[in-house]
Amino acid sequence: MSTWIFLRGLTRESRHWGNFPEVFRREVADARIVTPDLPGNGKENARESPINVDEMTEVMRAQLLGQGILPPYHVLAMSLGAMVAISWAARHPDEIRACVLINTSLRSFSPFYRRLKPGNYPHLLQIALIGGRDEDWESTILDLTTRQTERPAELLRNWVAYRGEYPVSRRNALRQLLAAARYQAPPVRPEPPILILTSRQDTLVDTSCSRQLALRWNTAFAEHPSAGHDLPLDDGPWVARQVSQWLPGLPSQSP
Repeated sequence: MSTWIFLRGLTRESRHWGNFPEVFRREVADARIVTPDLPGNGKENARESPINVDEMTEVMRAQLLGQGILPPYHVLAMSLGAMVAISWAARHPDEIRACVLINTSLRSFSPFYRRLKPGNYPHLLQIALIGGRDEDWESTILDLTTRQTERPAELLRNWVAYRGEYPVSRRNALRQLLAAARYQAPPVRPEPPILILTSRQDTLVDTSCSRQLALRWNTAFAEHPSAGHDLPLDDGPWVARQVSQWLPGLPSQSP
C-alpha cells in the first residue's frame, strides 16, 4: 500500500477535495490517502500560518509523524500545497517517493503577473482586505477557480458551511498569500519523480507557469484542455487517470 498526502491551496481545507479521494482510489487501488490541513486552515485554523513555505513543510511533517503516519510518501498537491510539496521533496528527498503538482507557480521561473493573473487582483484584494459575507467569499473563490458552467447549489452551501465551522482569519489568509509570493524554489529539480498537471483554462494562474516549470525541470507533464484552476474539482477522473498512467513508469524502489 502506498501512502498519499493530498495538500490543498490558499485558505482551503481537506473537505474541499470533495469526492476526489474516492475517485482517485478507483484508479490507484492501493492508495492510502491522508488529507491534512495546512496550518491556519480547516481543523488547524487556530494555528498561525507561517509566512515561509519551508516552515509550513516542517509543520506538516511534524503533524503526520505525530499521528504515526510515516514516510515514504507520495504527495499530490495544488497551488500553495504544491509549493509545500516542492519544499518537502527538496529538503527531505528520502521521505518522498513521488510528487504530483497541480496548477502551481514559482517565483524562480515565472513573473508575478503570470503567477496571479492581473484581472484577479481587485477580487482578491476586496475579499482579503475588506471581507464580506461568507457566501460572497466562497462564491468569489468558486468563480475564480472552476470552469464548471453548472455548479450544484450544494457545492456552494458546503463550502460556506466549511468556512462557518473552521473560518480562516484574514490575517492567516494574507500570511499564506505572502508565503506563496515569497517562496523561492530550488533551481535544480528535487530528486523524487515529479508529474506536473495544469489546466489550459485556468483563469487564476497562467498555465505557462506549469509548462515553464516542467520544461526547466524536465518532468512529466499533462495539460487539461478545459478545466479551471481547481482541476480535481472540474475533472477529478482525468487527474486520477494521469497519475495512474504515470506511476508504472517510475523507477522501482525497495520498501
